[in-house]
Amino acid sequence: MAKKANEKSKTVTTKTPQSSSGNFLTRLLFRPRFLLYLAVLCSLTVLLPKLKNLLPEVTQRAEYRLRTTEIEITKPPRWIPGDFIKQVVEFAELPEEMSLLDDAVTKKIDRAFRRHPWVAEVVAVRKSIPARIEVELIYRRPVAMVRVKQGMYPIDVEGTLLPPANFSVAETGLYPAIENVQSTPEGPSGTSWGDEAVSGAARLAEILAPHWKKFNLVAIRIPSRTTDNTTIDNLIFELTTAGGSQIIWGRAPGSDHPGELSAEQKIGRLEKYRSKFGQFDHPHGPYEIDIRHWQEISRRPLTLRPTQQRR
Repeated sequence: MAKKANEKSKTVTTKTPQSSSGNFLTRLLFRPRFLLYLAVLCSLTVLLPKLKNLLPEVTQRAEYRLRTTEIEITKPPRWIPGDFIKQVVEFAELPEEMSLLDDAVTKKIDRAFRRHPWVAEVVAVRKSIPARIEVELIYRRPVAMVRVKQGMYPIDVEGTLLPPANFSVAETGLYPAIENVQSTPEGPSGTSWGDEAVSGAARLAEILAPHWKKFNLVAIRIPSRTTDNTTIDNLIFELTTAGGSQIIWGRAPGSDHPGELSAEQKIGRLEKYRSKFGQFDHPHGPYEIDIRHWQEISRRPLTLRPTQQRR
């Protein structure tokens, strides 16, 4: 009898919690406040997608959108073409309009401007509301024109090829000409010419720019390549004056060849010669003028110019 009583007691004990839990859940589900929350939640689930379609798209609002041709840039120098921004947009295949809410918009614009051959560096791209994008740029600057059979090609101080189509025939004459070039560009505009002799001549043109007109210079001549001058440090550059004189300049700026005068010292030699004789073709030129010596400047009539290769 005692054993049966215990079994009944256990049965009652296990059923009581289940019954209490079921009653609690029932009371919770049927509370008015809970049912109200549930109804609101269901309504929002159904209505929100419809409300979203009725509301205006934020990204399409005027204060967040900008035409790519209205991007503001650092004031371009005179040699940058007037349709520069249009070229950037077309070359990079940017859309007509861009949204400032696009997280990648500044990266896209940065990448587009970096691809243009006239851009040396993109310093910063800034966006602000109402829709405005400013791009801070450093432009490439032409320092010389490389004369080859195909025509005149502009380059910057690093020997980077610039867009030839942006220069008229008259404009090409405003820059030093680099002559006797035996190479052609290795790539399109915006890439290096690929010839260290051209790069050396470009550095020389940059250094001589403030003195070019004063010295009445017209060209920088690269020596013909031989087995004795296969490297940039063995190339002896020459300057040609309007009167036909040839000035033996020496190695390209930056050379650490033993005994080579600095560019400043050589310019000082040219200043000294000019103050003494007036022009480099006076009095009975044209002359071959050698400014490389430490002690003196030598000259001789150009008709007596030696034909052997200089070293």
